[in-house]
Amino acid sequence: MNLHEYQGKNILAEHGVNIQRGYVVSDKKDTMKIANQLVDETGTKWFVVKAQIHAGGRGKGGGVKLAKNSMELENIVSNILGMHLITPQTTKEGKLVNKVLITEDVYYPGQTEPEEFYISILLNRKTGKNMIMYSTEGGMDIESVAEKTPELIFYEDIDPLLGILPFQSRKIAFNLGLSGKAFKEMIKFITLLYKSYVSSDSSLFEINPVLKTSDEKIMAVDAKVTLDDNALFRHKNYESWRDLKEENPVEIEAREVGLNYVDLDGNVGCMVNGAGLAMATMDLIKQSGGEPANFLDVGGTADAERVETAFRLILKDENVKAILVNIFGGIVRCDRVANGIVSAYKNMGNTINIPIIVRLQGTNSEIAKDIIDNCGFKVYSAIEFQEAANKIQELIN
Repeated sequence: MNLHEYQGKNILAEHGVNIQRGYVVSDKKDTMKIANQLVDETGTKWFVVKAQIHAGGRGKGGGVKLAKNSMELENIVSNILGMHLITPQTTKEGKLVNKVLITEDVYYPGQTEPEEFYISILLNRKTGKNMIMYSTEGGMDIESVAEKTPELIFYEDIDPLLGILPFQSRKIAFNLGLSGKAFKEMIKFITLLYKSYVSSDSSLFEINPVLKTSDEKIMAVDAKVTLDDNALFRHKNYESWRDLKEENPVEIEAREVGLNYVDLDGNVGCMVNGAGLAMATMDLIKQSGGEPANFLDVGGTADAERVETAFRLILKDENVKAILVNIFGGIVRCDRVANGIVSAYKNMGNTINIPIIVRLQGTNSEIAKDIIDNCGFKVYSAIEFQEAANKIQELIN
């Protein structure tokens, strides 16, 4: 589950991580009330306004602005709230901004120049351990750093049994070129950040930038946090933070009926049982010249009602030109799935106006093939993977 920046920062603050302080505004009428509160609490003279959407690159899209006085602040909040923010990570239509975060300015002058770093924590799938990825080159251009100067990005695997050890925190602070007070502050920051990551059952922490202020404090200026959906039962308070406005409505509908659905930009809809087979099916579609329009795992109970629900979800995408059903009948009999497909087709009537390719393998697969071949609808059976691929190529080209 993706969180907004302000929600991610709340998790960090709960665990003692130093953050750039701020408050959320969804109504521009509350702007000055929040501004005055921030001044009282932090003494800030300037304000930073940040659009709250589930996408990176907000600064490049005009979603992060600095206000040097109250008039500027009111104008900026008014302009950002309600805008469709387009960033490198959104569609061309952008995302509607329903909330902004008004924060203190932490780039104030002092004895030293502020410095920006990049720190993220995620699972290293090769080693099966959590990994801290960090760089001295924090800020808006971190993607180009990874592409052009990967040697400036460092990695530190953390043993899940031992947790982060003191020497690892010191190593990270040293590689970031810190010394004195800032060195000690970074050690504390890294240690608390990792503990926060583990305690919240997160699958991703991305803090960009981590700032060394002019008075050598270390703080999180931004926070991209993704929680592990499988662990939300342990965090009911976090689960209530889900922002449905930021999620795909089709994916929300699928989740409510117990289907695993992820929307993609393609032209061939997929209905598969099992995540592994779903991934293989998407590869098959790609190799046949098509593009998968979705990831859809119907699970082990592919009855008529479930199949019909899956078809209706897939057909909400106007770009879909064909549907590939790829079911391995281990738990469920293939003939039952075939009858479910035919029943769903009958129930939906003229709603289905694109061809359906059905590959059923496993128990009673021959009976299932006969049911599909003799149904009288625009449904085509296939036995082999390659046969299904060829049929896709024939129908969409």
